[in-house]
Amino acid sequence: MIQATALTKRYGPRLAVDQADFTVAPGKVTGFLGPNGAGKSTTMRMILGLDRPSSGSVTINGVPYHRLAAPLREVGALLDAKAVHGGRTAYNHLLVLAKANGLPRGRVDAVIDLVGLHSVAKKRSGGFSLGMGQRLGIAAALLGDPGILMFDEPVNGLDPEGILWIRNLMKALAAEGRTVFVSSHLMSEMALTADHLVVIGLGKILADEPMADFIAKNSVSYVRVRSPQMADLGPKLASRGWRIEPQPDASVHVFDAQPAQIGDVAGTAGLWLHELTLVQSSLEEAFMRLTAGSVEYHAGQTGDAGLAGGQRVPDGTAMPGWGTPVPQEIQNSQVKERTQ
Repeated sequence: MIQATALTKRYGPRLAVDQADFTVAPGKVTGFLGPNGAGKSTTMRMILGLDRPSSGSVTINGVPYHRLAAPLREVGALLDAKAVHGGRTAYNHLLVLAKANGLPRGRVDAVIDLVGLHSVAKKRSGGFSLGMGQRLGIAAALLGDPGILMFDEPVNGLDPEGILWIRNLMKALAAEGRTVFVSSHLMSEMALTADHLVVIGLGKILADEPMADFIAKNSVSYVRVRSPQMADLGPKLASRGWRIEPQPDASVHVFDAQPAQIGDVAGTAGLWLHELTLVQSSLEEAFMRLTAGSVEYHAGQTGDAGLAGGQRVPDGTAMPGWGTPVPQEIQNSQVKERTQ
């Protein structure tokens, strides 16, 4: 288990990590998310004793990393796949690590086979591709058969087969009761891998909860409705008190209602439905919504640069007889969703 308590790191006047409290428990894959500059790398370095906290603490199984008697047997980490002597072969790189940590030579052969580098084990790592370097870094992390694994962007440079492999590997390690802590910017991949999330923004922990709870708390769901008789259906839906947003494609988004409820209204009125779809936010959308105020680096909008493909957001005016216009805060939310 990894436990951070009031973990703080300052670099001069800059506060990189601010009173961070979180727990990474065994038996699950915990994703570590945050915008660029949020403090993820600094936090992971403090866990491994590479940076010293300005205040607070972080422990591994109850003790700081520097007090571990056999670090590689307890914690395996991949923070920088390029942190390898390019003149050494993959095999010798792992062998040096094994000897330094009192590990048998057999572990080197085992992890090389596990990560799929057997055919290039005797080649110098300096000539490896990015994906091969990632596999070598993962092999080093697994060398001591540790109970805690930490990976920073582990799928970087991997092909589709490699991405599937590392995803299944992390899940299998967690299923064995190990603690797996992984940082990534690939939301689609994190959604398929992580069971629990720790989210950081501008050095502060914004969330520490199960994946499903995080998405539910930071998302907006609606029902997309399409009907050739929308002029008749729209007022009936609005009369139920549901918020309705007309869309440019002649569909409407209905909030605070379930598809079955909308279907019942249409059926009772004898109206046709061509679409009735429940739309729920993805992990990416939930993450964007939570961290919108914590993004340090903002890119300009497409339209600001005069580039092709800019899309204007509807003004939110309600169709006649459908109720009130879309509130300004909802329009602002739509703008944000379309530009992120």
